[in-house]
Amino acid sequence: MVLAFGAGALTVSVGGFAQPTKTVKIGVAIEGSAAGTKIMVDAFRQGLRDYGYVEGRNALIVYGYTEGVPERGAQIAKQIIESNPDVIVVSSTGLAATFNDATSKIPIVVGAAGNLVRAGLVSSLARPGGNVTGSAGMAPDIAAKRLEMLKEIVPGLSRLGVVWHGSRGFSDEPEARELQAAAQKLGIAVQPAEVRDARDFRSPYASLIAQKADAIVIIQGTFTDRYNKELSELAVKNRLPSVCEGSQWAQNGCLICFGPDRTVSLRRAAAYVDKILNGAKPGDLPVEQPTKLELVINLKTAQTLGVKIPSSILVRADKVIE
Repeated sequence: MVLAFGAGALTVSVGGFAQPTKTVKIGVAIEGSAAGTKIMVDAFRQGLRDYGYVEGRNALIVYGYTEGVPERGAQIAKQIIESNPDVIVVSSTGLAATFNDATSKIPIVVGAAGNLVRAGLVSSLARPGGNVTGSAGMAPDIAAKRLEMLKEIVPGLSRLGVVWHGSRGFSDEPEARELQAAAQKLGIAVQPAEVRDARDFRSPYASLIAQKADAIVIIQGTFTDRYNKELSELAVKNRLPSVCEGSQWAQNGCLICFGPDRTVSLRRAAAYVDKILNGAKPGDLPVEQPTKLELVINLKTAQTLGVKIPSSILVRADKVIE
């Protein structure tokens, strides 16, 4: 875990927005490492600058990183809350729940999360009603859309491997349920493969091969995101077409990635921060759902696997890796 501090007390001037008149303190809790989530944190900082909050001038930011270990969330929550920030920004449903359990006084903004209603953190997207608001990370029916694309690429898809952590309470659990329901509707059998031990990812993949999985979905969660390079490369080595979420997975070998652009969600979190700092209550601010979904295709992986990407999918791609 890392805690870092900025400092300063100057007011800046940005046209079009009400200007901050005092130094504010913001707690930021991130699932992952500082290096691995830099692009997301930079997006949030840019969002703050859009509203006139400049770290090191009129914004003091306290950071906490789980380094991919969910159990650190409670320690991070304790230290950030003890620093007495004006508002807290978190990057996941799990961290939102941890902070919500720890404080009912400091407003919590979720930068990118799963189903906040199902998690019991908000009453509804339109009327959160509690101490949490922000951006939901899952667009409606996204699991089904991923499977539909995978079935176009692998027409004979009948058995799907699902690579995930598999422990109750991890951030990949809600998506696993969505995926199971989507697969059932498409008549696809699901074969779970739990990856819990970073020293041995080969065994879960071997079980998928033994079960004759045609392709796999790697669910992006706290643990799997930390090891996205290893898990993506193993999919290629085992000649398993894979679908993932974040674009960084495609960079590491995942065949297709389709999901929300989390940098947009983190940047949008600054808008919630600004409203709360100007007197709004979290419970009155509707939760946003993703408006931008990225499709990234790794053609190099496709060629290695001998898979042909249909032109109907290629033309929809935001980025193609060759």
